[in-house]
Amino acid sequence: MIATLLFAAFMLLMLLGVPIAASLGLAGAAAIALANAGSQWFGLLAVPQNFYAGLGKYPLLAIPMFVLVGSIFDRSGVALRLVNFAFAIVGRGPGMLPLVAIAVAMFLGGISGSGPANAAAVGGVMIAAMNRAGYPASYSASVVGAAAATDILIPPSVAFIIYSVLVPGASVPALFAAGMVPGVLAGLALIVPAVWLARKHGMGAQEAALPRPPFWRSLREAVWGLVAPVLILGGMRAGWFTPTEAAVVAVFYGLFVGMAIHRTIRVRDLFDILRESGELSAVILLVVSLAGIFAYSLSTLGVIDPITNAIVHSGLGEYGVLALLILLLVTVGMFLDGVSIFLIFVPLLWPIVQHYHWDPVWFGVLLTLKVALGQFTPPLAVNLMVSCRIANVRMEDTVRWVGPMLLAMGLVMLAVIVWPQLALWLPQVMGY
Repeated sequence: MIATLLFAAFMLLMLLGVPIAASLGLAGAAAIALANAGSQWFGLLAVPQNFYAGLGKYPLLAIPMFVLVGSIFDRSGVALRLVNFAFAIVGRGPGMLPLVAIAVAMFLGGISGSGPANAAAVGGVMIAAMNRAGYPASYSASVVGAAAATDILIPPSVAFIIYSVLVPGASVPALFAAGMVPGVLAGLALIVPAVWLARKHGMGAQEAALPRPPFWRSLREAVWGLVAPVLILGGMRAGWFTPTEAAVVAVFYGLFVGMAIHRTIRVRDLFDILRESGELSAVILLVVSLAGIFAYSLSTLGVIDPITNAIVHSGLGEYGVLALLILLLVTVGMFLDGVSIFLIFVPLLWPIVQHYHWDPVWFGVLLTLKVALGQFTPPLAVNLMVSCRIANVRMEDTVRWVGPMLLAMGLVMLAVIVWPQLALWLPQVMGY
């Protein structure tokens, strides 16, 4: 009975417009209070304890740092220089601007762990350029929103850090390595419909008239941005620093590039950068901490075991259950953000993962691919919100364009299901 009230209270609060974090915390606290109605205030001590326990995990320290890295590189001018370098390689022509936007977003995914930050950095440069070349603003927003979704697959990734905290046996380095191949495949898959749509609808008529940047000068200007993911990922692989320490190294490297090399960041800009990243980090960590209360109430009320048994003994079989979970998460992903999906559903899904002996790293990549799809699936799509705001269009206008891109990334998710080694090969080679 109390378990039913837990989910009913959460859904009611969501429908009333209460923020997700507050809905999780209030529903969990109410369930704990009802379950301990005869023990006066002692049962409610679990609320502050689990609030703190949700944050008291070392890997979570990397989240504010990687969010800060995204803000720094957004303002440092690295994205613009990477765009010019990409044009120097592929040239100009119909469909090349969206291709470059996706390629640069993939590369920035190796620097920042935040999809919205990636969408802001790439969108700030590419959407205006695509508009000047004759691409519809709704199409430009769709391409940038979809491209930024690769950010949570290509390491470093905030999503993988949160998943590693929730799941035993899935280390951050192993997840980072596992996300590399699917992340690159997702980016390449997005290029196909993006270029096809541009050429089918005759977009970018003015693009060919734009000048092609000189290769060597573009390479010289972009080299500091090109070195960043090598430093971050190479340093972790060499054992110079942990993922959390790598985030701090990335912050100082970004500040050095922005303030000393490109000189696009001034001392007076630091306050705005720190405030912006602090606000975003606070939102993420508040959801994490309040979801800890919700997860505690799930475990203490005995909700997880009945749900697990019902799914496992449904007669669907292993792949039928997997298809059911993907359908569930696709539906939920239309309304909840990725962090909330992880925090709510991973505790529920973990017993199913154990029952079928699925590799936790592989399942983490699969779940993150689903979250990546959700980041540009209307009506709630955080990346699309950012890119639509930059392009000054309504999210409804992007539906016709995001459909083929969702299909392309969905095929990559299907490939990871059919061939798990797409995710597990690199961690095995690297010894994680």
